[in-house]
Amino acid sequence: MKKNGSTKITGILGYPIEHTASPCMHNAAFKALKLDWEYIPFEVKPQQLKLAIKSIMSLGMQGVNVTIPHKKAVVPFLDELSDEAEFIGAVNTIVRKGNKLIGYNTDGEGFIKALEEEKISLAGKNVLVLGAGGAANGIIYQLLLGGAKRITIANRTIEKAKALGKHFKGKGNIEILPLDNSLKSAIKDADILINTTSLGMKDADVLLVDKNSLPKSLEAVVDIIYNPPETKLLRIAKKKGIKTMNGLSMLLHQGALSFELWTGKKAPIEVMRKALCQQFKM
Repeated sequence: MKKNGSTKITGILGYPIEHTASPCMHNAAFKALKLDWEYIPFEVKPQQLKLAIKSIMSLGMQGVNVTIPHKKAVVPFLDELSDEAEFIGAVNTIVRKGNKLIGYNTDGEGFIKALEEEKISLAGKNVLVLGAGGAANGIIYQLLLGGAKRITIANRTIEKAKALGKHFKGKGNIEILPLDNSLKSAIKDADILINTTSLGMKDADVLLVDKNSLPKSLEAVVDIIYNPPETKLLRIAKKKGIKTMNGLSMLLHQGALSFELWTGKKAPIEVMRKALCQQFKM
């Protein structure tokens, strides 16, 4: 809650919300820049979402982040959307500007910045994406902008993957596969493998692909999960000498972009990174 009458409030809306690491990095950033701001996690059930969005305006908040399961559901309650958020159909950042609430999506750009930091190039690459949810949507949008040669989307519910492929029709070379044994040949042809599903978050031993099918020729294996910091998929890839990246850098950079949208100030990236590393004892 407000420390005093001048404190500016931001936060994150999700359900559940106990797992979020966003407050530690944002509050560290506010402190570093001597901003009288506070970032608070709010548990919002789906049936409470409309009221929660109205509360941003009525409580005079600067804006919020939006996480699972609200990224798509929040769209009808906003006044405007950025071009990216409108195309993707999902929002992870809301900014209050005057009497309007504007939705943005910083997930994809945050992901690309994380890849760049790890020196993982997309230009001309074949990318295999596991999952077809909201995270995959934002990431694929940026993969296409980054010059990926071909993107293969594999999902357990093939209809969902087909719908996502149709959404990006005409934007690039998109292929669709079921998440089953047919992945073996796709993995062999891939340069980069990206897991965008939540499998592995609660159970680090969950594996979506057969461990023997991961070729050493893969340039990188990326898992957007950050808790645990190393899933079974990443452990197996690392043992094979493949470059790996978890979701912590994506979390950092998408958060930094949100910070800049709210405050208009350059995010103190290293302060935010340190706060996250301390949170996860890395």
